Amino acid sequence: MRPRVGCTALNSHYGPHHQILSDAGFEPVISPPGKKLTDPQNLISVLDGCEAVIAGSEPYTPEVFAALPKLRVIARWGVGFDAVNLQEADARKIVVATTPGCNHHSVAELAISMLMAVSRGFPRLDQQVRSGKWVRIPLPRLQGKTLGLVGLGRIGQATATRAIGLGMKVIAYEPYPNQEFIKQHGIDLVDLDTLFARSPFISLHLPSTPETKHLINRDSLGKMQPGTIIVNTSRGPLVKESDLAESLASGHLGGAGLDVFETEPLPLDSPLLKFDNVLLSGHVAGMDQESERDTATMAANIIVDLHNGKWPAECIQNLKQLPAGSWKW
Repeated sequence: MRPRVGCTALNSHYGPHHQILSDAGFEPVISPPGKKLTDPQNLISVLDGCEAVIAGSEPYTPEVFAALPKLRVIARWGVGFDAVNLQEADARKIVVATTPGCNHHSVAELAISMLMAVSRGFPRLDQQVRSGKWVRIPLPRLQGKTLGLVGLGRIGQATATRAIGLGMKVIAYEPYPNQEFIKQHGIDLVDLDTLFARSPFISLHLPSTPETKHLINRDSLGKMQPGTIIVNTSRGPLVKESDLAESLASGHLGGAGLDVFETEPLPLDSPLLKFDNVLLSGHVAGMDQESERDTATMAANIIVDLHNGKWPAECIQNLKQLPAGSWKW
């Protein structure tokens, strides 16, 4: 019997990764369309008997791990892994891997698109035209303005080059900076308070960690310029949404573009839905067609490599204390 690999990431039910898995002797298992995998019981039923999974953003909790004793590998579609309980994965010696370097261009394109759309009032203008109103007012130009990037990893760098191409000045906060990139592109490294104070446009590109939770809150929002526009295509927990809504309602913030949220899907009673200077999308920043193909292909290759005794260390996010070469499928 061939080892089973679940494919739960969005749209992972087709693509070249299926052939990669099949050629390596695996049986790809497709998640039924429309099945709500945030429900642990649904996820468990889909992955029953699976030894690996190309995973989306569904939560891998102790309950899920306990019900899937054959599971050996979680290859995450993307670079985030905050939905996986790493402590439990470590205890069970389950590899948690991510797929870096596949979707940073896609995320950067959406971040810049949101920045342009919100700064030029697209959400409000679209609604006005649809309701028969013809309102023409001047809005800020991006050229010559400062963009503050909170995080300058792969996605932050891809966003920076696009912003520079639009004629923007880029400053950044980054705990582990790539000095060569910074020098090449003339980016100023600053602390967070300086970034908040100097940037009429801010884009978030940090992972979700205990240290970054609610980085954007009443205090940090108060340090920003009046009219500042914020874009978040990274992780929802970076922003305390109640404080963001409060700042939008007061008129202090000029607008926001949000692809990620504290709770996903975004609840229909969210106060963010009432603002016409806020552009929303449903965690799709990393999902252009090319990124989907490349990410799923990389996840499949990680699974095959691990099964063949290889250890793609640059992709593995846990089991740091495991002696080299000791992990077995």
